[in-house]
Amino acid sequence: MIAIKVENISKLYRLGNAGSGRLREDIRFWIKRQKADKHLLWALKDINFEIHQGEVMGFIGNNGAGKSTLLKIISSITTPTTGRISGRGSIASLLEVGSGFHGDLTGRENIFLNGNILGMKNHEIKSCFDEILTFSGVEELIDTPVKHYSSGMYMRLAFAVAAHLNPEILIVDEVLAVGDVEFQRKCLGKMKEISGRKGKTVLFVSHNTQAMQNLCDRVITLHKGHIIDSGKPETVIANYLKSTDNNYLEQCYDTPESAPGNDYIRIKKIAIQYDTEIFDIRTPFTTQFEFWYNAPEQGMLTVGIHLFNMAGECIFDVASKGADLRTGLIKGECHIPGNFLNNGAYYLSIVFVKDTTQRLYYFEGCLSFNVEDFRENTAWFGKWMGYVRPAFPVILNQQHVL
Repeated sequence: MIAIKVENISKLYRLGNAGSGRLREDIRFWIKRQKADKHLLWALKDINFEIHQGEVMGFIGNNGAGKSTLLKIISSITTPTTGRISGRGSIASLLEVGSGFHGDLTGRENIFLNGNILGMKNHEIKSCFDEILTFSGVEELIDTPVKHYSSGMYMRLAFAVAAHLNPEILIVDEVLAVGDVEFQRKCLGKMKEISGRKGKTVLFVSHNTQAMQNLCDRVITLHKGHIIDSGKPETVIANYLKSTDNNYLEQCYDTPESAPGNDYIRIKKIAIQYDTEIFDIRTPFTTQFEFWYNAPEQGMLTVGIHLFNMAGECIFDVASKGADLRTGLIKGECHIPGNFLNNGAYYLSIVFVKDTTQRLYYFEGCLSFNVEDFRENTAWFGKWMGYVRPAFPVILNQQHVL
């Protein structure tokens, strides 16, 4: 049974000023803009696919590929320029932190509000209220207006509500990055449960290819508003990683306003530095980073470096010691020796954690690079086994001669 059918969906945005309020002037300006393609942006173009009931569909692509725009159209948050969406069942969507919440209402009131929007009766909401509360972990603040919640608390409650109030279709964007590792594990497990045991449909957007490979039945790759690949997760994800398999060794930003991040962390620079012409298995390299830090309150900040291979498998997770840092510009680096990594493609993420438990910001997949092969004194040129390739000495000693 088809849960969602997307037919010829396109979305056009017109860039520039909204208008002056003077009709004649705005008409002349609008006509002039139609002749200039630079003022037009097709966020989506001729999108077609079907999702069956109980299926988990993943969407991957670079920033600006159109993933979030597509989910907003499916959720009826925005309308398409052309095309239509048809399907069956109620939809609960998590496209932003606290989607569907009213800041002046308490957590308890928002649970009932969201349930009523989904068409549930109060007695139905009451029957799963305790389960929502336990999953979210915000019991002590349930009767506090949600505008006083932290972003993590907001997200935990929003996901718990969306996952437990029995929607036929659950739409989840990259919002899970707000929570800590344990909460993400719970969320992924819940999505697998509701799609498998309960037969609900899940649409999932993430840059975490390992989670997508474990969770999804099918994956679609979007690029500049077009579908360029679709099929089994392992195949589509491998093709996507290969297509982005170029060295992306530096990101720099001049001001906090233009930099990626949030209220606590803004990235000024992250880069990989090495001194050789060819980056091969012998090459040592250094990850350098700078960030503007707006200290939320007294506490210890830890910065972690996560390195992944093409399959999304974590090669290592290293972190700084906790430091009591004040608001300002912070610099740091992590040195990785040569003769450590095996040849292949890698991507790197950086995480900022307060007091070892509260994730402030996760800059996922921010850098990528290739490690080339190098061999000498061997006739073997097949794939070298293992995730790492250390140059540990193995010593042979003659004991007897026959």
